[in-house]
Amino acid sequence: MRNTARWAATLALTAGAVCGPLTGAALAAPDSLYAPSALVLTLGHGDSAATATPARAVTLTCAPTASGTHPAAALACAELRGVGGDLDAFQVRDGVQCTKQYDPVVVTVDGVWQGKRVSYERTFANECVKGSLGASLFTF
Repeated sequence: MRNTARWAATLALTAGAVCGPLTGAALAAPDSLYAPSALVLTLGHGDSAATATPARAVTLTCAPTASGTHPAAALACAELRGVGGDLDAFQVRDGVQCTKQYDPVVVTVDGVWQGKRVSYERTFANECVKGSLGASLFTF
């Protein structure tokens, strides 16, 4: 229960940093021509987000320009645009060899991509398997 509460608190704090409080102004029509694209990505150790020990979280905003605390925001946004926001489209790179050690790592992505709600969770067998995806999005 303690890990779940910490995980929820981490997510709530970073979501507030990205999206800000939901006030009347925030709920009004946007002043931009761009559909909102603001995400909170989290990484934890465990089998699922509900049971994982949180390790880190980053923010990623892609419209109108790439920004946030993600270490490679511009590249991550370009990759997301390249797959049309389909997080399941990222493929494992050829030739990457990982051990079969089971030390699960779970990544979550929550927020809005081009105006549509996103909630994604993926568990990898270990850090190497996570790193074998051909994307910098999960490298934080």
